[in-house]
Amino acid sequence: MFPGSVKRLADQKAFDAFLRPLFRHDWVVYAKLPFGGPQHVLHYLARYTHRVAISNHRIINVADGKVTFRWKDYAHHGKQRLMTITAEKFLRRFLLHTLPRGFVRIRFCGFLANRRRGALLHLAAHSASAPISQCLWLCPHCGGAMVLIEKLTAQQICLRSVRRESFCDTS
Repeated sequence: MFPGSVKRLADQKAFDAFLRPLFRHDWVVYAKLPFGGPQHVLHYLARYTHRVAISNHRIINVADGKVTFRWKDYAHHGKQRLMTITAEKFLRRFLLHTLPRGFVRIRFCGFLANRRRGALLHLAAHSASAPISQCLWLCPHCGGAMVLIEKLTAQQICLRSVRRESFCDTS
């Protein structure tokens, strides 16, 4: 899981010891405005959260240790282009889009769901600047204000999914 010089971090105690001092810092994140605005960023993310990294129909040829596939160049109005790379490089790129164990892809829910994206997308773009007490999300069933009940860290989500898997495992 951890290559080369960071291999020792595969040990849980070593990993925890590595993380501990990081939590003692007040981190300041610099984020500049996205090129093309918030709408562009949300559409970009939607492409990656709702689909697999590459579908079979985009792979044109696999031969002599090379893979040729079709891709959309969004910088040039979605023009279709071909790329040929080594099989190793293709697999490396593909695996960068593979989710860790216990995580699932987003499917047809939330503000990026096809059915409601047009109505809700503008809310997501404005929610970053809204005060926390202001409610921008309404329940689709009763119309009442949605209330934040709990925030989870990535570690808490992972622990919950591990517990669920061990509980549901019938093998």
